[in-house]
Amino acid sequence: DNLPYEKVGKNEPVCIADEIPFEIPESWEWVRCSTIGSMIRGKGIKRNETVEIGLPCVRYGEIYTTYDTEFTETSSYIPAEVDKNCNHFNYGDIIFTLTGENKPDIAKAVTYLGNKPVAAGGDLAYWTAHGMNPLFLMYYLNSPYSIEMKKHLATGDIIVHISTSKIGSFLLPIPPLEEQNRIVKKIKELIPHIKEYQEKLIVSENLSTHFPEMLKKSILQEAVMGKLVPQDPNDEPASVLLDRIHAEKQALIKAGKLKKDKHESIIYRRDNSHYEKLDGVERCIDDEIPFDIPDSWEWVRLGIVSTYATPKNKTNAKDAPTDMWGLDLEDIEKGGRLLRRYSVGERKAIGDKTYFSQGDILYSKLRPYLLKILIAPEDGICTPEIVPFRMFGGIDHEYIVYYLRSPYVDNFINTATYGVKMPRAGTETMISLLVPLPPINEQHRIVTQINNALKPLNKR
Repeated sequence: DNLPYEKVGKNEPVCIADEIPFEIPESWEWVRCSTIGSMIRGKGIKRNETVEIGLPCVRYGEIYTTYDTEFTETSSYIPAEVDKNCNHFNYGDIIFTLTGENKPDIAKAVTYLGNKPVAAGGDLAYWTAHGMNPLFLMYYLNSPYSIEMKKHLATGDIIVHISTSKIGSFLLPIPPLEEQNRIVKKIKELIPHIKEYQEKLIVSENLSTHFPEMLKKSILQEAVMGKLVPQDPNDEPASVLLDRIHAEKQALIKAGKLKKDKHESIIYRRDNSHYEKLDGVERCIDDEIPFDIPDSWEWVRLGIVSTYATPKNKTNAKDAPTDMWGLDLEDIEKGGRLLRRYSVGERKAIGDKTYFSQGDILYSKLRPYLLKILIAPEDGICTPEIVPFRMFGGIDHEYIVYYLRSPYVDNFINTATYGVKMPRAGTETMISLLVPLPPINEQHRIVTQINNALKPLNKR
């Protein structure tokens, strides 16, 4: 009736149509693996029983680490007194594992095509006297169909086991012997191409995984070097911006709203070199300048153009309004996306917290979280491990955020952090950070261009 049946012993035939996994040609036959030849377990061979020169043997772990699909010589040997107590496989036998670390890899099979009998170690079995093309059976045991059967029948989690009786229960589609030979020949022809494809696929997948992040870093680095957008000669140069920031700070100092900087840094160019005047002492800092910038830009220390060095007003979170935003490190995703927002009342936070204002740049001091940088959307308080600061002179805060995420700053912080378990970027490190400062209008153009370039990448 066009259905497959199985007869076991003297029992009546039973329809096994629900077990047949796929159609096969009419010249093929379905059989149980146990009906073809014999599957024999090996016997234990300890690692300390192997010798440099002796009789050939295979230990089960070597099937995973040493042999691929077929072999003619072994890599391990044992003395004659150990060999005499072992079971041996011969030319054409298929060797497979009975123990492993995961179910998909259990019963990995290889074919022996050597001339000498070889001792089989424990947790191994070999399929012998099968009368088939051995490579066809090996390919079968390693096929997706067999792997699914192994996953279904194997037991254990940390150490996985399968028995020869379970392998013997697998349904095996047997072609005529000549067709087995043709199948094996074709597979051997295709394997080099498959391996080449796998290698290229791995490269492609790695590229697909890492390329967006690499491209982001490249865009940011080009941006902070003045190579992302063209310079406009009509822009007010950054030197004028610095003069205006200096005047703004002096006015704040005079009004008592800002403490005078006792160690104000002034960086300038002379004779194609960069100099810094600090505490009345001039020194060449060419060895600190990481890259060239356009003539209309200026190098400046972060602490000179920001409130970073200003003492922050700390409060106990118990005293903060309960509806105020309370920000902790875990609320910020790497890259600066805000994951969640809690009020102080919801969080029930305690201890010292730092006030920040809408528009402040919030920057994590802890090394694993240094890329957690964002611009505050409203007033709030944050953990002391997050440092709020703002820029003088109308400097575009988004430009500074992108600079802090650039590869140069990342590398700089890597070498400047302190602490072992939880490395930190100290305040002195950050206020001394060199910033390539473009004209204000160019800062805006850079930010617009970065946003446009990163938009499709951020969707991945």
